[in-house]
Amino acid sequence: MSVESSYPMGRSAPGPQPARPLSPARAGASPGRLLLGAGLGHLFALSLTCAVFVRTYPGQWLDGLLLPRAERGGGYEQRTVLVGPAKTVLATFGRPTLLAALLGAVLLVGLLGRRLMAGVVGVGMVVCAVVVAGAMKSALPRADLRIESSSLHNSFPSGHVAAATTLLLAFVLVLPGWARRWLALPGAAAVSVIAAATMIAGWHRFSDALGGVLLGVALFCLAAAALAGRRGDDQRGGPRWRDEPDSTAGRRLVEGAVALVVLLWALLVVMPGLAASVQRGLLVAIVAATAVTMLLVGWVVFLARSADFAVRSDSRLLGSPHATGRG
Repeated sequence: MSVESSYPMGRSAPGPQPARPLSPARAGASPGRLLLGAGLGHLFALSLTCAVFVRTYPGQWLDGLLLPRAERGGGYEQRTVLVGPAKTVLATFGRPTLLAALLGAVLLVGLLGRRLMAGVVGVGMVVCAVVVAGAMKSALPRADLRIESSSLHNSFPSGHVAAATTLLLAFVLVLPGWARRWLALPGAAAVSVIAAATMIAGWHRFSDALGGVLLGVALFCLAAAALAGRRGDDQRGGPRWRDEPDSTAGRRLVEGAVALVVLLWALLVVMPGLAASVQRGLLVAIVAATAVTMLLVGWVVFLARSADFAVRSDSRLLGSPHATGRG
């Protein structure tokens, strides 16, 4: 009995279909390259922010318009009932015991999640942020442009904001991917509170807070890029990069945008006393700093969404009996 083919005569039966190649953008993308490019981009944004707000008339004028008499120390705090709470926030965050406990928590989480190297890098990232912020304040002179309510004291960038940003992102390094999304929103809100406190207390200008966030984000991207390239690809036990569908990525961007809108709405509507107790310029500075912080933190968490900095205990690496052939 003959069996007829269900395929037309003269055509070969279809074999295994070749895998559809990735788009050039995805094929050439790697954790190290993407994060390194983002780090360099944020360093450029930090330099541009410094050049505009420290060295130019429009930048100094805008700082003075938003925060009249804003200056680090010297009793130049804003005229609002929130000065006391702001100083309490800054004093609490600046306690060495609290900072040591938080840095220790980074190392502990990294150790438990097999990301100890990422934890060490995260702690170094926080220390580097404080050192770099202090060096920039000392090395960069503030131009005397004869602007009213402006001073020659350079407070760019804010060390408190830079430390808070890098501390948040240090936890991003040591947490698994699914936990980063839950940390991003409350963490960015905490950084925004510290940024607002520095401006309310008169320690820093708006540009200083913006510079602190940019510095922290840039250091995170560079540190994450170094971790991503430390051991190479997945087969050598280094950080793994998992691609995800465009629909998932788009959904996460929408979630981040909704979270930003909700936070700003809570800032202005749920807390009506804030708008009533501060000047308009300070309110604009707080809202702008909060929005920028949320966007930048959400952006880098999204960028590193598929990078896992845990070191696998793979049988091919540890020489198991199956890998070595020895029983």
